[in-house]
Amino acid sequence: MFDAPFMSGFMEVEKDWIDYNGHLNMAYYNVLFDRGVDQIWDQLGFGPDYLERTGCTTFSAEFHICYVREVHLGDRLRASFQLLDHDDKSFHFYQELIHEDGWISATGEGLGLHIDQSGPRVAAMPEPILTNVKALRAAHATLPRPDRVGRQMGIRHK
Repeated sequence: MFDAPFMSGFMEVEKDWIDYNGHLNMAYYNVLFDRGVDQIWDQLGFGPDYLERTGCTTFSAEFHICYVREVHLGDRLRASFQLLDHDDKSFHFYQELIHEDGWISATGEGLGLHIDQSGPRVAAMPEPILTNVKALRAAHATLPRPDRVGRQMGIRHK
């Protein structure tokens, strides 16, 4: 049912996203990662009507990006999504932005939360959604753990 890893459709770098250095501004890497998540969220049941229907949504609690190779206006990228772990209220995941030529532009590692907006508060996912999340995790269970997961940030002193 779920691809391992999930791969979004191609997304093109837009003119307004280019900074004065002539490459994709760092903020828009997040946009591309997020648009990729939107595509897998539709499959899991977190689509656009989920908030209206249930009063619940998902929030990002933490997200770390590693910029590997710059991209430019008109470049086309896909976002991967690998579910690393979950419980009934949260999910740990890894993503890559992959250029149409096959090289990795950036990686991201995130922690997401299921939120009941009436609080707002972190809340358990309803059973049909949790069943989908479990199926996604099962599909991704045989994937190797990416090397960039759990990286620490800091200055490396010699």
